[in-house]
Amino acid sequence: MQNTRNRWIGLVFISLAISLVIIDGTIVNTIFPSIIEDLGLTSTEVQWVQESYVLVFASLLLVWGSLADRIGRRKVLVIGLVIFVLASVWAGFSQDAAQMIMARVAQGVGGAMVLPTTLSLVNANFQGRERGIAFAVWGSTIGGMVAVGPVLGGWLATDFDWRWAFNINLPLGLLVIAGLLYWIGESKQEHREGGIDYVGAGISVVMFATLVFGLIEGRVYGWWQASTTNVFTIGDFSWPTEGLSIIPVSLGISLVFFVLFALWEKARERAHKNVLLDLDLFKIGSFRNGSIAALIISMGEFGLLFAIPLWLQNVLGLSAISSGLVLLWLAGGSFLASGIGGAMSGKLSATNAVRIGVALELIGIAGIALFGTIEGGWLSVAAWLMIYGMGIGLATAQLTGVIMVDVPNEKIGQASGSQSTVRQIGSALGIAVLGTILFTSTQVASEQNLREVPLIASIDAAAQTELVEGLTDQVVDSAGAALPYVEAGMIQAGLPPQAAADIQAAANQGFTTGVQATGWAAAGFMALGFASTFAMGTKRRKD
Repeated sequence: MQNTRNRWIGLVFISLAISLVIIDGTIVNTIFPSIIEDLGLTSTEVQWVQESYVLVFASLLLVWGSLADRIGRRKVLVIGLVIFVLASVWAGFSQDAAQMIMARVAQGVGGAMVLPTTLSLVNANFQGRERGIAFAVWGSTIGGMVAVGPVLGGWLATDFDWRWAFNINLPLGLLVIAGLLYWIGESKQEHREGGIDYVGAGISVVMFATLVFGLIEGRVYGWWQASTTNVFTIGDFSWPTEGLSIIPVSLGISLVFFVLFALWEKARERAHKNVLLDLDLFKIGSFRNGSIAALIISMGEFGLLFAIPLWLQNVLGLSAISSGLVLLWLAGGSFLASGIGGAMSGKLSATNAVRIGVALELIGIAGIALFGTIEGGWLSVAAWLMIYGMGIGLATAQLTGVIMVDVPNEKIGQASGSQSTVRQIGSALGIAVLGTILFTSTQVASEQNLREVPLIASIDAAAQTELVEGLTDQVVDSAGAALPYVEAGMIQAGLPPQAAADIQAAANQGFTTGVQATGWAAAGFMALGFASTFAMGTKRRKD
């Protein structure tokens, strides 16, 4: 890119590239009912369609971020988009579960090539104050697209067909690829001896795959004791339902491979060979402390977004597209923060911008937990979502700048892949912890509320326990999807209309209490994240 105009036009296409990947990470949430009905997915297959993309995506971020430094960042980005677009079309034409799962795996491979390379290209092509503005645009795009995905998915599934949620990536992807090839120049680092670190890449994939799997699936398969109801199955193999769960085994394997990875990378570094990740990066204070802050912040940042759409649709009764539109308040705040962040670049240190952003996220999340009620409806969370989004727009972009501020240009691919992986791990851990809090709190609150319903309180203890636990298990096991049908089910079972309405209200309030508890837990993570920002430096990058 030879001039300012080209550089900023190029940034538009870089942002569009990351938008495709981020949207597809969230778009499936609102089209799953249609996919399940059309393809006849089992509960196990639904889990694999959901998690295979995230699992592969998080496992390969570090690998592709590092390899892009050597073989060319634009080249890897374009190849990744080609893979992603073709995989999207494959998913859109899938006729059974196996095809859909394999397509999602391929999407994860392509997506993992896109995310770190977009960040590397931004870092390589912008300097000084312009870099701050570019990071703000890049980061706010991620924050905004998290909210746009459910809206787009709900609209396409409602007015057209769920397959368009995937197939729309073909024309959009071709446009982005053409723009990247025309407006973005290639960049790469000088080669060192020793070739590509294939062994390190293989070790890192196992390390991150087992870690992310353990974090995401702990609630499902049991953190220590194997679940008797949810059985881990691959092909004809099923994990035993008695004894140790697969989760501690998976996390133990991750720990072993983490040690192997560190030893291998250090050995290659001593031999002056190319490494997948230069561990000396963590000797850079801004990179190390910023990565720690990013890990903690990510735990609280997007975990609550897992719960809010469930509440909007299952408790308030909003449609998929309507709940997505509510989340646009978050997107609006994020894009607003992009303009504010760009205007303040050079006047406000990146670290202080991160602190302000995290503080806004904390206020927004706490507001949702405190004021989000059934009586208030979606309006009770809308303004807080906007504040939350403003925080994401400021913190996400500027935290990237803080982490990368002292990283040498020849290592930006490794560093970008590393910090992206740290964020993915934080998000996975946050979703695991907050998901457990959501469903545990929902179970406790629902059981208590149901026992206070006059009709249920009047029956004998054994029948009361059977009814309450049966209803609560339905709500929790379905992630709230059973809630809209509780009242009708009770009337069908012969209960008086008033009693059925009371039971419905008790169950709805139980799930709402669970969402509020999740909000307070997320706010706790954000408070820890805010405290961790004071270990970061405050200088601006000058280059």
